[in-house]
Amino acid sequence: MKRMAVAAVAVLAGALATTVSPAAVAAPQPSGDLLAAMQRDLGLDAEQAAERLRQESAAAVLQRVVEGFAGDDFGGAWFDASTGKLVVGVTDAAKTDRLRRLGAEPRTVANKASDLDSAKAKLDASKAPAEVTGWFVDTRANTVTVTVKRGQAEVAKSFAEKAGTLAKVVETDEAPRLLKDVRGGDAYYINNAGRCSVGFAVEGGFVSAGHCGSAGDSVNGVDRSAMGTFEKSSFPGNDYSWVRTNSAWTTTAKVNHYGGADVIVSGNTESAVGASICRSGSTTGWHCGTVSAKNQTVNYQEGSVSGLTRTNVCAEPGDSGGSWVSGTQAQGVTSGGSGDCTSGGTTYFQPVNEILSAYGLKLVTG
Repeated sequence: MKRMAVAAVAVLAGALATTVSPAAVAAPQPSGDLLAAMQRDLGLDAEQAAERLRQESAAAVLQRVVEGFAGDDFGGAWFDASTGKLVVGVTDAAKTDRLRRLGAEPRTVANKASDLDSAKAKLDASKAPAEVTGWFVDTRANTVTVTVKRGQAEVAKSFAEKAGTLAKVVETDEAPRLLKDVRGGDAYYINNAGRCSVGFAVEGGFVSAGHCGSAGDSVNGVDRSAMGTFEKSSFPGNDYSWVRTNSAWTTTAKVNHYGGADVIVSGNTESAVGASICRSGSTTGWHCGTVSAKNQTVNYQEGSVSGLTRTNVCAEPGDSGGSWVSGTQAQGVTSGGSGDCTSGGTTYFQPVNEILSAYGLKLVTG
């Protein structure tokens, strides 16, 4: 029965091998954006990008075939862009001729893919030292690679040994971090309760409204993960704050357009009365209007705030602290107002230049 099963796989592989050449496999028609990105990032022209997609589609089909043929001797596979072929590792050298006839480029390797996966699983079940930056099955090297900060290889050895002889330690300059952006207009949460909106990223964090939180209050980001703490806050009298973010968050010049491409802040030149202005906030998104007046004092129930800019743009609770821009110039952060985005209203913002000056902060620009 076993010989029959192997024969059946071989017959199937032989039949499919005639259909897995790049010319024979009909890859999905790529979009213009995809081809443009491949040309930009892979250094290809349009024809080369389209050909590579066809080759990769053929390789994906072929990989399913060769895995079945190699069985327990399968040692991993990868696409070689220089040849346009699928390279297949196999621990049984007797199978290399058949793999070549199937259209693959065979390599005899020492370790089975299943053994490498098992070795990595042992690392997954162990606690890694902080100096270790990651680990993965390195198909091309036919090993489990453990990456560690440069100069810290000795620290990683005992951890790597949990995978037996199948692991190797490689020093790296990489410092992985979560790719979470500080972006104007996005929501953030104060003490896991109230919600406000990010104003603008500054070096080390972001600015927002003072009434959103007090110094020492904890902040969670739009994804509810820990983001930082309020470093300073002023309200009433003023209505501004500075949140210092942790290392998981990257400050950017972006402002959420809510439905359009992010606005990239290029500076903080103050616009004139009568100029157009737009606001981003986590409750009502993106809205625009004009500047009505400057240096207004608003007497809120909680206390008066002076030096605010008055606009005819609408806003609602939760938009507080959010970004105001004229073109690509940062203007301020939402303080408060009246009305809503159904009937319209008046909204005030705290000018960003006052916040930067008060706390000695530097705006992040693009």
